[in-house]
Amino acid sequence: HLLRDIKNVSIGDLSKHISDKVLGLKALNAKINEMKEYLDDVLDEKYPVNTEIIENLQDIFNLMPNLDFDSIIKSFSVKTNDYMHMTYVCSLIRACIGVHNLINNKVAIIERERDLLKQEEERKKKAKKEKEDREKDKTPAADVEMKDDK
Repeated sequence: HLLRDIKNVSIGDLSKHISDKVLGLKALNAKINEMKEYLDDVLDEKYPVNTEIIENLQDIFNLMPNLDFDSIIKSFSVKTNDYMHMTYVCSLIRACIGVHNLINNKVAIIERERDLLKQEEERKKKAKKEKEDREKDKTPAADVEMKDDK
């Protein structure tokens, strides 16, 4: 319950504003549906007519802006397109950065494997050289002992 209201931190400000506006529009839609149901119930005479509520509804609808102007509609469309364009560009940039980090990670892994293989080869060469040196040290000592016996 405590964690369900935490928003995803990786989402940018623009995406947050868009999601907040969508949530606001959903809430507005729910309230308008609630007003519609009330008015339908008043028409069906389930509730008596309350003039105070009707006056409030009239005030709400009178305060709504007139969106019938073509310039306002165009302005909203341009602004919405700008927001969507920025969201798309941000998503592309985030994807490019993710691919870049993936490539860098792969290169780092390959370099680590290469370094480990070099270290392993150097260790084997060193062990082989030490073994050869020990064998050389044993051979002359054995020859010297044989010469002393003769």
